Amino acid sequence: MTRTRIAAVVSFVVLACGLAWLVALPLWLGDGLAEPTAALLLPVMMFTPAVAAVIVTFALRVPSAGERVRFLGLWPLRPAKRVVWLMVLGWLAPPLLVGLSVLVAAALGFVQLDLTFAGFAAQLAQLLPEGAPMPPVELVVISQLVMIPVAALLNSVVAFGEELGWRGWLVPALRPLGTWPTLLISGAIWGVWHSPVILLGYNFGRTDITGVLFMIGGCVAWGILLGWLRLRSASIWPAVLAHGSLNAAGGLVLLFAASQPDLALAGPLGLAGWIVAAVAIVILAVTGQFRRQPELAGAPGRLLSAPRGGGSASAS
Repeated sequence: MTRTRIAAVVSFVVLACGLAWLVALPLWLGDGLAEPTAALLLPVMMFTPAVAAVIVTFALRVPSAGERVRFLGLWPLRPAKRVVWLMVLGWLAPPLLVGLSVLVAAALGFVQLDLTFAGFAAQLAQLLPEGAPMPPVELVVISQLVMIPVAALLNSVVAFGEELGWRGWLVPALRPLGTWPTLLISGAIWGVWHSPVILLGYNFGRTDITGVLFMIGGCVAWGILLGWLRLRSASIWPAVLAHGSLNAAGGLVLLFAASQPDLALAGPLGLAGWIVAAVAIVILAVTGQFRRQPELAGAPGRLLSAPRGGGSASAS
């Protein structure tokens, strides 16, 4: 990597993390996650990586003016067939992986499942106004499951704020280091960026360094998968949909848990999620999916192998 590229990466990380702490500051000065403004500040925080990416792109000219849209993976969407099927995969696969993580958590004893949904009913009752009738819990659970694909699309709007920074700018900026250093470093930075809210108890209910470490582990695991979508498609959009889908399905374990589980173990960003993500990563690696990458603007990757007998590289 050139000195200019290194300076740009450092500037991006400092800006993204600094802006995240700035946005979260009212929570630290107030009642933490119970602060009424938390519902507004958390989505705003998700756009700080995008702001950092825009600032670095224009201030440090990384990438250069002629490559910006392609470097960020915004356009063009080609080959269209590959981009579209990876977008569908990014939309539908995360809930399936999260569902598998629930089964893994149950198998390892991290959570006790209750298919009568009594635990979820107890949580639901606490949210209802006093005296309000309790709806059939089975109907609520079914509606929650059915709404996950729709919620994934809605969550993708704010997920774009993060993905423009992480997989849009940072992944191609680090790409000269190689595939695995790029995916591991970008995932770790993504995890550290969450620190302002993780230290308030977000996600894991842990307000010390262990919460941050669990978040780094979860972001590295899932970041490899989202990064693969980015590198394999040369587009940001599959990763945007996957991020939105992950957020939509993140609370799936709470529907089936008999009691409040330790999400550092049973959650999709916790140990159970790491195991499932690791299996998916191994499958992708064994089948050569990390070697099959189109070239990224400003960050050369490994081109798809040319067909036997000569000719130009083909795209699936």
